[in-house]
Amino acid sequence: MSSSATSPAATPAALPSSSRATLAAADGPKAAARPGAHPRSLSGLWPFLRPYRLRIGAALLFLLLAALATLAFPMALRQLVDQGLGGASNHGERLMAMREHFLALFMVGASLGLFSAGRFYMVTWLGERVTADLRNAVYRHVLQQSPEFFETTQSGEVLSRITTDTTVVQTVVGSSLSMGLRNTVMGIGALIMLVATNPLVMGQVLGILVLVVLPALYFGRRVRKLSRASQDRVADTSAIAAEVLNAVPVVQSYTQEKAEAARFAAASESAFDTARKRTKVRSGLVAFIITATFAALLWGLYQGTQAVLAGKITAGHLGQTVVYVILLVSSVAVLAEVFGDVQRAAGATERLMELLASESPVAEARDPLPLPSVQGGTALSLQALQFHYPSRPAQAALADFDLEIAPGETVALVGPSGAGKSTVFQLLLRFYEAQSGRILLNGVPTDRLRLADLRSAIGLVPQDSVIFSTSAMENIRYGRPEASDAEVMAAAKAAFADDFIRALPEGYATFLGERGVRLSGGQRQRISIARAMLKNPPLLLLDEATSALDAESERMVQAALEVAMQDRTTLVIAHRLATVQRADRIIVMEHGRIVEQGTHAELSARGGLYARLAALQFDL
Repeated sequence: MSSSATSPAATPAALPSSSRATLAAADGPKAAARPGAHPRSLSGLWPFLRPYRLRIGAALLFLLLAALATLAFPMALRQLVDQGLGGASNHGERLMAMREHFLALFMVGASLGLFSAGRFYMVTWLGERVTADLRNAVYRHVLQQSPEFFETTQSGEVLSRITTDTTVVQTVVGSSLSMGLRNTVMGIGALIMLVATNPLVMGQVLGILVLVVLPALYFGRRVRKLSRASQDRVADTSAIAAEVLNAVPVVQSYTQEKAEAARFAAASESAFDTARKRTKVRSGLVAFIITATFAALLWGLYQGTQAVLAGKITAGHLGQTVVYVILLVSSVAVLAEVFGDVQRAAGATERLMELLASESPVAEARDPLPLPSVQGGTALSLQALQFHYPSRPAQAALADFDLEIAPGETVALVGPSGAGKSTVFQLLLRFYEAQSGRILLNGVPTDRLRLADLRSAIGLVPQDSVIFSTSAMENIRYGRPEASDAEVMAAAKAAFADDFIRALPEGYATFLGERGVRLSGGQRQRISIARAMLKNPPLLLLDEATSALDAESERMVQAALEVAMQDRTTLVIAHRLATVQRADRIIVMEHGRIVEQGTHAELSARGGLYARLAALQFDL
């Protein structure tokens, strides 16, 4: 199995090149002094928006119609003032004209309400849908990463991105972006109307507004950087919480509750301090934009009142100008708020795109070969393997490792801690790629097999049995999701788990709690064995399956393992040598190399490393 094989990254093709960053940096996936995300980082959302182009088009149509209805209101108001109040000399005619104009105003308001409702529904739906798609895509991509990814990335950091960052994106896509576009249209429309009706005055105002933009750009860059830093600090708190909550018994046994609470509080305080700085700068930006814009437009309004007094324009014209000024000022105020939200969403999107752009070093085969079946188990050939863990490049986990295993053979791997036993399992499952050498499964190199085909042929019973937060039935069925209840129960009986499962309050339907806290260690291990037996793979890997059990539980689990090992190839890792005495062959490892191999009797008689390990255990 060689690491030379490469394949395209498992990322959306439309991801921007600016987002193609790797998370496997030496200091983890984030750095304290990382530059702020640019709003164009939001372009990374386009692959998730593209499938809903028709809904986006409908939302934009409703948005445009609502903005036009708003812009029509000042014109209707001008008609009411100039024609309804002062247009006719006869009281009756004036009253009828006013009714017509009020009806026109009502129609404008009704249209605005209808179009706004349509816009709100469409953009809210888009925000929820895109956020769900984005969250699913990130989670699905993370699940495909090799363990190397999690050597440099904390699970709490990933959870923060999946939850907090996607919520920020949802706020923008489902609300802020729509408000921003609506107010942009209204602001531009109001500005055009003001310029068209008062070109000289508004020309002066526009010149003043240009001066507002330059400081706004400076403040905007600071907000962008602080937004990204704030999200990183929130991720720090999530990482701490996830780590500690998964180790509560250890924390409590060492009475470190106060210390851990203080550590979390310090991280939360850091997040608050960064958020406070961001809010301070953003508040200053909003205050500056609104004040400067309002001052400029008041100047234009003052010029308008002078024109009315001079008889150059009508009162209705002035009223129309006042409303357009209010629309423009309110639009600028909303855009200042939206700009801050967009800055935060740009940072969140960049962080999510980093996750989606991360590439697993374990690549799918370009032209996969089928996995042939072999009678009686699986034939394994490990040839000249050289492997260093990415986090320990100077230390060889395996060196010149060669091993041939016949179908149906039971082989035990023993040796001191750090000898490389678990590394063999990691490479067999292609959780990592060896730097050189290869592994053959039934004569086919494992890097030429589909990952699903390879891993479907292997059953793993780990030292720490994983129990999911569901029923006993579903925990066992995890080995083969399409299995019937009868098949699940048969696997449980074969693993000597049926009796204790039936004794649970609701039998097989009993909820086992997070990480199986309602079960003993031996019971969790037997459920793990039942899961592997239900999968019925030709190759079984047992990683210290009985090391943490008491004598009675070990006897039950050992009996279950003997049943599981029948008619299949089995590799066993064990520190307790009593559990491997009946193996067909025992491989003794030290410093990543095979130093001895043979049966228990042969190795004991040789007086080598195995004999010394056996003497230490059996003499005790």
